[in-house]
Amino acid sequence: MIKVGIVGGTGYTGVELLRLLAQHPQVDVAVITSRSEAGIKVSDMYPNLRGHYDQLAFSVPDAATLGACDAVFFATPHGVAHALAGELLAAGTKVIDLSADFRLQDAEEWANWYGQPHGAPELLGEAVYGLPEVNREKIKAARLIAVPGCYPTAAQLGLLPLLEAGLADTSRLIADCKSGVSGAGRGAKVGSLFCEAGESMMAYSVKGHRHLPEISQGLRRASGGDIGLTFVPHLTPMIRGIHATLYATVADKSVDLQSLYEQRYANEPFVDVMPAGSHPETRSVRGANVCRLAIHRPQGGDLVVVLSVIDNLVKGASGQAVQNLNILFGFDERMGLAHAGMMP
Repeated sequence: MIKVGIVGGTGYTGVELLRLLAQHPQVDVAVITSRSEAGIKVSDMYPNLRGHYDQLAFSVPDAATLGACDAVFFATPHGVAHALAGELLAAGTKVIDLSADFRLQDAEEWANWYGQPHGAPELLGEAVYGLPEVNREKIKAARLIAVPGCYPTAAQLGLLPLLEAGLADTSRLIADCKSGVSGAGRGAKVGSLFCEAGESMMAYSVKGHRHLPEISQGLRRASGGDIGLTFVPHLTPMIRGIHATLYATVADKSVDLQSLYEQRYANEPFVDVMPAGSHPETRSVRGANVCRLAIHRPQGGDLVVVLSVIDNLVKGASGQAVQNLNILFGFDERMGLAHAGMMP
């Protein structure tokens, strides 16, 4: 049994961590923090957790208390983990950061996209990008894990096999992605109101989204060279889910792409390559730590279309964080995550 803490437990990723860890037989959530809700019991704020965390209350973040944990999750806005991560690592605590603070390896690039100087550039060299399907061995030995973003998870898992095999034209990749409203967070925003987001769909940040450099960084690693990526996110009127439609030019038509994907992910417990001709639905992964993929070559041409769906709060955030925890501490990777998606 390990003891964990959660910094920033009142947002959607924080409560999703609590929901998943309530089913984990090897984890005791000992600390959960929130400056604004200090003193309030978790089960009072989130009645769905009654019977699981009835004695656990939010507290003000304290480095000494958090440093007594085996691992600490940061489910916080960007910039928060910068201030505390170094202290916790010095205390011997493993840090699993769900924010964007350590995903980009270039501190200047991070500052350009997030509008502030990077607060802990000295830690970037040891931060391990927590995409298990790529970095499982590095995760096992990590002290600091940067959990991938939701769009980057769906996009990278969908394109990795093509790039690793050197099959795709890397100069013109397209990621056309749709996200549920929970991806915008729990804070009150006009664009997230029911009357604003319901019965409508819209693209946003077409000029450049903060997840663009993260996706590009991962695809460059997979291809071994520069890539040209157009990434367009959309807001859709659903609560959870990401649907990524990915386009790549693959001139070699002799390659069995279905077999390529099946072989690449044959031993991955949370990637499901569906039968040829399938069209995965976001509702099939709702609440589950699974990425479902389908590969198409329309009209037998040289343009390949990959469909990739995840739950943005699970495989796109908290579930992937727990998957990293399991790898880090030598638990069965499926522990606390083996449940199926919710239907309908």
